[in-house]
Amino acid sequence: MSITERVYARVGLLGNPSDGYFGCCISFSLMNFWAEVELTPQARGIQFIPSPVHDLLSFPSLNEFNAKISGCGYYGGVRLLQAMVKVFHQYCREMNISVSTEKTGFQLSYSTNIPRQTGLSGSSAICCAALNALMKHFGVEHQIPLEMRPNLVLGAEKELGITAGLQDRVIQVYGGLMYMDFDESHMRMKGHGMYERMDPNLLSLQGNPALLYIMFADCPSESGAVHADVRQRWLRGDEEIREGMLQLASIAKEGRVALEQRNIALLAELMSRNFDLRRSMFGDEVLGEQNLDMIMLARSHGCAAKFTGSGGAVVVLCTEGEAQAAALRLEAANRGYCLQNAHFSRNS
Repeated sequence: MSITERVYARVGLLGNPSDGYFGCCISFSLMNFWAEVELTPQARGIQFIPSPVHDLLSFPSLNEFNAKISGCGYYGGVRLLQAMVKVFHQYCREMNISVSTEKTGFQLSYSTNIPRQTGLSGSSAICCAALNALMKHFGVEHQIPLEMRPNLVLGAEKELGITAGLQDRVIQVYGGLMYMDFDESHMRMKGHGMYERMDPNLLSLQGNPALLYIMFADCPSESGAVHADVRQRWLRGDEEIREGMLQLASIAKEGRVALEQRNIALLAELMSRNFDLRRSMFGDEVLGEQNLDMIMLARSHGCAAKFTGSGGAVVVLCTEGEAQAAALRLEAANRGYCLQNAHFSRNS
């Protein structure tokens, strides 16, 4: 029997990118978009099946080739599957977990509708779905602790030179709404952060007109090496960066209280402060003109907004409800941006 695993995109609501700097974050699963990995047992060997959409190797013309590369880049998802299999196998060997393809091999294939270059964690969704399928195929879910699985997903991406923190992988492993504390001493002692589930119903802000939306560009533009300079400054002990990351972590802590109290005004303030801090540390050139334009557009309509990840998409809080969102959606469409309701699980 084939195994199909689905993992959703994610939204960094507050605290990011302090997850890469021993900070705190709040994130939720975005059910608008997902990646699926299918594992099909076979007699022997391992086979990776290219996606007919994302791993094309033949094109009818130069124009279509150029359009595909411009929109989707040079790399598909097969490399993510391969990296995840390698990291999974290495971990199992190190932990003396028995996995063998001598009796049964497998094929791995994937599909995804997560928009590329939008900071919605499309790559880690593929890796996480692959990990889930591999664990189920070999029957080793009970031998790989939940809190260690994000490390494996991140390890697969590091194999490919992808720079990221643990936030994306934690929410995609756990799902729902998560509060994460990456306290340095705990991380060094345990090898993982402190991860706590929150009630996803808090996101519906029941009894209030506020609504969460996702805005992203139809044709996103690259924003460059988002973390490179900031990482080096943090490692050198740069006071501005160190203090900025501490403030981002504090925003996540305050945000937890705001959600639990359904304090919309405070949540909006924290989202705006989160973005402003990030902007001051990373600079406009790194953040990118298109990304900044989406934030400023949302703010011009009285909404709070911040990046969902490293840029490409923003999470928008429409404090005045659907009429405010409708006006924003119309102007966003005129600029080539899509505004969607943020769909999330309402079950804890």
